[in-house]
Amino acid sequence: MASTVSFSPANVQMLQGRSCHGHAAFGSCSAVPRTGPRMRSVAVRVSSEQEAAPAVRAPSGRSIEECEADAVAGRFPAPPPLVRPKAPEGTPQIRPLDLTKRPRRNRRSPALRAAFQETTISPANLVLPLFIHEGEDDAPIGAMPGCYRLGWRHGLLDEVYKSRDVGVNSFVLFPKVPDALKSQSGDEAYNDNGLVPRTIRLLKDKFPDIVVYTDVALDPYSSDGHDGIVREDGVIMNDETVYQLCKQAVSQARAGADVVSPSDMMDGRVGAIRAALDAEGFHDVSIMSYTAKYASSFYGPFREALDSNPRFGDKKTYQMNPANYREALLETAADEAEGADILLVKPGLPYLDIIRLLRDNSALPIAAYQVSGEYSMIKAGGALNMIDEEKVMMESLMCLRRAGADIILTYFARQAATCF
Repeated sequence: MASTVSFSPANVQMLQGRSCHGHAAFGSCSAVPRTGPRMRSVAVRVSSEQEAAPAVRAPSGRSIEECEADAVAGRFPAPPPLVRPKAPEGTPQIRPLDLTKRPRRNRRSPALRAAFQETTISPANLVLPLFIHEGEDDAPIGAMPGCYRLGWRHGLLDEVYKSRDVGVNSFVLFPKVPDALKSQSGDEAYNDNGLVPRTIRLLKDKFPDIVVYTDVALDPYSSDGHDGIVREDGVIMNDETVYQLCKQAVSQARAGADVVSPSDMMDGRVGAIRAALDAEGFHDVSIMSYTAKYASSFYGPFREALDSNPRFGDKKTYQMNPANYREALLETAADEAEGADILLVKPGLPYLDIIRLLRDNSALPIAAYQVSGEYSMIKAGGALNMIDEEKVMMESLMCLRRAGADIILTYFARQAATCF
């Protein structure tokens, strides 16, 4: 037994473009020839096996119709008894508070908490800092468990490969430069065949889709260990340093850097670097400015990693005073006016208020640097079983995001990416 189903001409045109096998739901089919100058209808023959579909029945064996009849007649199955969890013995008997709003209602189950979560984080928000050196082997960094100075030709590529495998695709490079190449003017910083340009070219050749950030500053290349050229009386020379930084940024862009990141805190360097990049045709290379970089004590492990401690004095004449808040607005306004594409706050967690300040006063993307001291403290606390390392790591990153950071530079990037 078979039945015939009619289709409109529009549907017929669709059927003509496909074989019958494209409509398995209709069983075997055959088209009726056209009956006139225009096609009027097409009939599809439905097999008797599909025509007589069995009635859908409830688990009790009763049909839908029988269940509906019971509902119409008011015959409902008995509901399960309502059981209220008991309070512990000794709980006082009270009259409930007369509260219109109870915020805990939206936190009472995992599904509700997930539905109303305001801040999220993913591997796309993370940038992994990588220390590189000229050696073949990877050298562990004692003050930063799990971090290494990576051989630029082998260990670096392995680390980037593993990071990409868990969704981290952005990296920032920091070089450990041989002492013999350091000088007071930091000329090695703009050597086109130096460690950083060579590394950029290699990374872009092997992984063309990654985002490569670079550090623009003289301290890794300076025999004095400062971010700028030091005058004989100890003063850090601003404008002369900016001249060197422009050449460094252009060299990095020429090698293929996506984002150059001046971390030196010299006045006017963002505008000068933007002009230098544009003059060389690198209009698409972005600038991530270290807008609010504080003279912090949290940088110690990083300086061990690069062997870049100042030979004398400190960096307080160019990095910001940790006691200052409003000053960050001055730096923000200057960097925006000079053409920065991203504004960065460093350190991260101790400066959540500064991250929020920049977020509320700029439409530009905001970056936060969870620095080496923050990383090492979490690692040490975890190793001593004083804290749950993974939970504290993830909470700290979420706090940086909640404060307003779009991206986070963190040594936890690969480890954290496995937890999402």
